[in-house]
Amino acid sequence: MTRSPSSRRALAIACFLLLALGAAGFAQAQEWLPTKTVRIVVPIVGSTNDVLARLVAPELQKALGQTFVVENKGGAGGTIGANEVAKSPADGHTLLVGFNGPLAINATLYPNLPYDPVKDFAPITLMVSAPQYLAVHPSVPANNVAELIALSKTRPLSYASVSVGSASHLTMEMLKTAAKADITHVPYRGAGPAVADLVGGQVQAAFMVPGNVQQFAKEGKLRLIASSGAKRFASTPNLPTMIEQGYTGFVAVSWIGLVAPGGTPQPVIDRYHKEITRILALPDVKAKLEAMEFDIVASTPRQFSEWIQAEIPRWGKVIRDTGTKAE
Repeated sequence: MTRSPSSRRALAIACFLLLALGAAGFAQAQEWLPTKTVRIVVPIVGSTNDVLARLVAPELQKALGQTFVVENKGGAGGTIGANEVAKSPADGHTLLVGFNGPLAINATLYPNLPYDPVKDFAPITLMVSAPQYLAVHPSVPANNVAELIALSKTRPLSYASVSVGSASHLTMEMLKTAAKADITHVPYRGAGPAVADLVGGQVQAAFMVPGNVQQFAKEGKLRLIASSGAKRFASTPNLPTMIEQGYTGFVAVSWIGLVAPGGTPQPVIDRYHKEITRILALPDVKAKLEAMEFDIVASTPRQFSEWIQAEIPRWGKVIRDTGTKAE
């Protein structure tokens, strides 16, 4: 069938408009930029989350042409800062450096959590992860988990945690439940004071991320006796996992990721994902993160979403099994 000149012209115009609209949409997705200062909220004070935020903020500022300000909003296991971001406008100008606590653990730990970790956030990327090391003070005569548990049944022992409901708290409670051991919990406000008292001998043990205890172990001020990862950590190939020491399925990983308020437009998420994954691969940033004993993950938004949804019931089971309550 032969088309008339006018119909061919109309068809050509329609095709051109469709192509133009598609190109405009693609350009918009590629070219989104913030129009004012961006807040990066860190929901825990004095943490590796803060260090990571301050590593990426200057690079985001250079790439996106606006000021990026890191704000510490600690309290209630990360709930206060997370809730502030959850209730912020979904326009790309507020971000949360989230971790196990506010994005997974708190869903079960706090009965009246003021936000939904799945619905109220738009995942951008799981940035880094690390196992936890079971560290003991050198005065503790235990070179493995079995010896520590046996010792706990002959004399009082205490352990430090970053805070009530933190991964360091729940991981030790997992061990206590599995081993039917009695080790007294001493919660702190942050890793700094917890590790300081562990090194000083005021407490005898703790589960901590590698970056918090590795250097002290090298200096002989602490002894590492186990890792909570699914496999041995690259920087400590001679340190056996909890699984290898007889605790089947014992895996407790700490992680940090970046999220935006729920409902943030996909072009905004895509632009942040593109920039963050690029920044994590920069040689100087990569070197600093590796020095902090982190594995760089740089997942996709969908992978991070699936990770959070899997972590919530996993930590929830730990909380129920151990009877942990928020203070």
